[in-house]
Amino acid sequence: MNIKLEHIEQVYLIGIGGIGMSALARWFKANGRNVFGYDRVDTMLTSTLINEGIGICFEDKINEIPEEVLDDQENTLVIYTPAVPSNHKQLNFLRDAGYPVMKRSAVLGIISKIFFTVAVAGTHGKTTTSSMLAHILNFTGQACSAFIGGIAKNFSSNLLMSEADIEEQVLVVEADEYDRSFLTLNPDIAVVTSMEPDHLDIYGNAENLKDAFIDFIGNLKSEGQLFVRYGVAKELMSKLAPAINIRTFGIGRGDYSVENVRQREGKVLFDLSIQSEDDSMDDITDLELQMPGEHNLLNMAAAVSAAMSIGILPEKIKHAVASYSGVNRRFDFVVNTSDKVYIDDYAHHPTEIEAFLNAVKSLYPNKKLTAVFQPHLYSRTRDFIDGFASSLSLADELVLMDIYPAREIPIPGVDASKIFDKVTLKEKTLVKNNELVNFIKDKNPELLVTIGAGDIDKFIEPLKEIMEA
Repeated sequence: MNIKLEHIEQVYLIGIGGIGMSALARWFKANGRNVFGYDRVDTMLTSTLINEGIGICFEDKINEIPEEVLDDQENTLVIYTPAVPSNHKQLNFLRDAGYPVMKRSAVLGIISKIFFTVAVAGTHGKTTTSSMLAHILNFTGQACSAFIGGIAKNFSSNLLMSEADIEEQVLVVEADEYDRSFLTLNPDIAVVTSMEPDHLDIYGNAENLKDAFIDFIGNLKSEGQLFVRYGVAKELMSKLAPAINIRTFGIGRGDYSVENVRQREGKVLFDLSIQSEDDSMDDITDLELQMPGEHNLLNMAAAVSAAMSIGILPEKIKHAVASYSGVNRRFDFVVNTSDKVYIDDYAHHPTEIEAFLNAVKSLYPNKKLTAVFQPHLYSRTRDFIDGFASSLSLADELVLMDIYPAREIPIPGVDASKIFDKVTLKEKTLVKNNELVNFIKDKNPELLVTIGAGDIDKFIEPLKEIMEA
């Protein structure tokens, strides 16, 4: 579909409450368009959008579509997310009526073509890495706009907007592999943080997922630059075109190597050893990161390497890294006192959970770790039962909630008990949503973490009150 964004006067987003959709809504609003939308539930994010002047309805009825949309088909763009069911009444009505209808990823692809674009991909780490890069660029004075898959604390939004001319800007976008969405992008720089089996309901197997990443990398513009984690690079190398300019990052290896890692007063210090063909770049020493964990060191190494390729100087990067404050629900300290600690994290894949829990344990080796986990999707639970059981067994005590279904219908025989039965911990409990708060209150844990990508975040405030009591 050949859409010219300059001709669009208003936008209707179906699924506007999603983190990616809400960023698009804000972008169009900031660029002077009338913006409306639908979502299934009213959340804190939809309430924020309404307060920003965006009209949102919560019932899938044709008469809920705004008159402005119904009266101006020619100048209205309809955007939807793949999470919207195929029988959605509003979506089908607008499509049948001849409105231009596009997936969120396709619209993001059109926007990215306007800018010098850095696309950050990976089955884990892409939200944190893209927020790190956007912060580094913005902090050091490089004009930058960014679409982030979470609320970045440094700019309190999932959207960063620069007022500079487009020619002067760098656009940072999170490149989502779900539904092959990232294949709409044609970046100048691509970053690949990780590539592990996930979304097997879409890809079928790990090899198909790898092929999609190959295709994403193949969309790099001519003379584009690829930054990829060292181990992933080895997996991809045989399939990548010889002309692709590849630079690697890693822990103790790669062109950008994290070295000399140590902790001080709750922060992580490290050096970045840089290998270049002409020895033109010096190492960066004593970088200071507020977020612990090897995975966050890798994420920052990726962000720094991309920033340096854009021309950001090492001395400026050091100050930017030290001032990076993270993303909501990514190693997010909710309570942090000498007696009680509560950390919330979005981890929803076994590898992410393992990295998160190991990081928590490294910070608090002498505290009993109580983990609350809400599995996300029936298909992911089915595909990674053993992995979930193994990673969750790293905790001292597990509180396991029911599966959050998101876009899926139940799969017969798949429920949280399948994970529960394989967890090796002696202290483990299955709880219903309505039992969680009282259960934690009775337990009175000293170190609590909540983990998951569903609606577990609605328990953060009541659990915070318990931990602060």
